[in-house]
Amino acid sequence: MREENLDAVKVLLVGLDTGEEPDFEHSMEELKSLTEAAEKQVTGIITQRMGNVNNAFYIGTGKVEEVREYALQCEAEEVIFDNALTPSQMRNLGRELQLPILDRTNLILDIFALRARTKEAKLQVEAARLQYILPRLVGMRENLSRQGGSGGAAGGKGSVSNRGAGETKLELDRRKIEYRISELRKELEEVSRTRENMRKKRSQSRIPKVALVGYTNAGKSTILNHMIALYGENREKVVLEKDMLFATLDTNVRCICPEGGSKKGAAADNRPFFLADTVGFIDKLPHGLVKAFRSTLEEVRFADLIVHVVDFSDEHYKQQMEVTDETLKSLEAGDIPRIVVYNKADKSQMQNIPRKKDRQIYMAASLDCGIEELIGMITECVYADRVEREFTVPYDKGNVVSYFMENATVLEQEYREEGVWMRVRCHKGDADKFCV
Repeated sequence: MREENLDAVKVLLVGLDTGEEPDFEHSMEELKSLTEAAEKQVTGIITQRMGNVNNAFYIGTGKVEEVREYALQCEAEEVIFDNALTPSQMRNLGRELQLPILDRTNLILDIFALRARTKEAKLQVEAARLQYILPRLVGMRENLSRQGGSGGAAGGKGSVSNRGAGETKLELDRRKIEYRISELRKELEEVSRTRENMRKKRSQSRIPKVALVGYTNAGKSTILNHMIALYGENREKVVLEKDMLFATLDTNVRCICPEGGSKKGAAADNRPFFLADTVGFIDKLPHGLVKAFRSTLEEVRFADLIVHVVDFSDEHYKQQMEVTDETLKSLEAGDIPRIVVYNKADKSQMQNIPRKKDRQIYMAASLDCGIEELIGMITECVYADRVEREFTVPYDKGNVVSYFMENATVLEQEYREEGVWMRVRCHKGDADKFCV
């Protein structure tokens, strides 16, 4: 049972069903969950079915009056609409309802602002918010006057002060925002370069890169934490894990080192991989946020394997999978090989989990059920191009021996007269380069 926050802002939700939404009721349920994730209290919901969007008010003019009356009745302090509003619609609704107006985009921005913890996330959220505000400056203040003075001064000469105080204030605000956006871009470029350097270092190590993606609250962070607990290089570095939308915004990368070698005395099969936990996707995710978080989401683009985590207990999981697929395509990551994880299968009627089929697995990460099986599937996929080779490294090339010790599985090793003889399982590219 959700604990009620007495200090939470009371809001009224408004939805318009034009018939184009695949599941309008689910969309409104998701809007309610987003509102609660933003730490606001839903005091009422009003919906309307209409064939077309009203260009001036989004909803019909008669419905605007109904919303005004109901907002007073339920003591709403804000009104949130289920879809993106144009600047003019937001302005008109604010004038008619005399309350702050938010749309779905604005609401998601609020959640991201609440959840941002690292410097990069805060910069990204601020950049997206300012991009959102910029075209909506007009009419945001009641005291803005857009009427200037007369077109000319005495004698017919043009006046330099022919704009009203409100218009001057508007231009000043616009310039401040544009300047701040420019500053943020520079800061984000610097952060992006740092992330790119870290990514290059990981690439040079030949360790495969795996990205966890999926709809928000599907269980990505839970999977990451359970893998860290089992085989994490640093088992203290767990990430926030909470049953809420957008619990984490930052991309967290951890090195997972599964222990191999089943026979006593046999060399452990060294098959580590980098695992990245990314920000969750959602239907109608604002374009500005995708753009602002692009440097963070680059981890997905450069992954060798994508692990698509699905909340199998959600009756709308297929629709959520489609949203994730579309988002991956927009990130130019649609063709990367993937494993599909049907998580939370324990909450459905499915028995005998974990259950594997090809590159799919049904599991329950919160119960630690299927984690080892998933790790096995990941290593099998990302190490499919590994080959076994024998070669001798001259003693004056000790750096080659060190490289294979760190980046391959050394099955056997002997010190011979001509050098160090090794039998290794390694990346095909390394075999072609060194094992000649």
